[in-house]
Amino acid sequence: METIVITGANRGIGLELTKQFLHLGWHVIATCRDKSKADQLNMLTSRGKLSTHSLELTNESDVVEFCTALSGVTVDVLINNAGVLGGDNQSANNMDYNEWLKTFAVNTLAPFHLATSLKGNLQQSSRPRIVSISSGMASLSGQSIGTYAYRSSKAALNKVMQVLANEYKQDGIIVCPVNPGWVRTDMGGKGADISVEESAAGLVALINGLTLDHSGRFLSWDGEELSW
Repeated sequence: METIVITGANRGIGLELTKQFLHLGWHVIATCRDKSKADQLNMLTSRGKLSTHSLELTNESDVVEFCTALSGVTVDVLINNAGVLGGDNQSANNMDYNEWLKTFAVNTLAPFHLATSLKGNLQQSSRPRIVSISSGMASLSGQSIGTYAYRSSKAALNKVMQVLANEYKQDGIIVCPVNPGWVRTDMGGKGADISVEESAAGLVALINGLTLDHSGRFLSWDGEELSW
């Protein structure tokens, strides 16, 4: 039985990933900001080995407390799923700079902080993997406009994970930013291309098949390699 840590597990892709990994018999360590309010997540405790934790990823003491609680626990996979869209005002003519900074804190700094803090746990695994949920909107080859805070924070996440992949390769730790697709979630909207279930199923298959040869590459939920 493998152990996986999933952040932002109370809804959307994180919740569905929790369901699917529990179905596969994994030990899932699921986090969200306040587990007492995560009704759908808490309902899954009867489905398998699920541990839930309250974790505010931008709070230093929260991260330290969480990682201390996992002392000695082998972590086979870390999925940095928690993220924010960045607020309503992120255009060239109307930018909320404070929200932009908060978006970087959640989408870029927090995944790096948790990944590096759990390095010891990952090193205990025979095939450790760090998967950070990115976005196709982060690709520098894209030509669309707007959503500056979200796009830039995810583009920065991609670069951070690419560099971390290079650094952690000597430790045998696989690191990949992954695009989950345009998914029908609260963030993606009802008009998105694919369902949460389809995206999560693709991500599960991708995660199960990752090797060191994939490390440092920008991958899609369906296994396709994407342009940076």
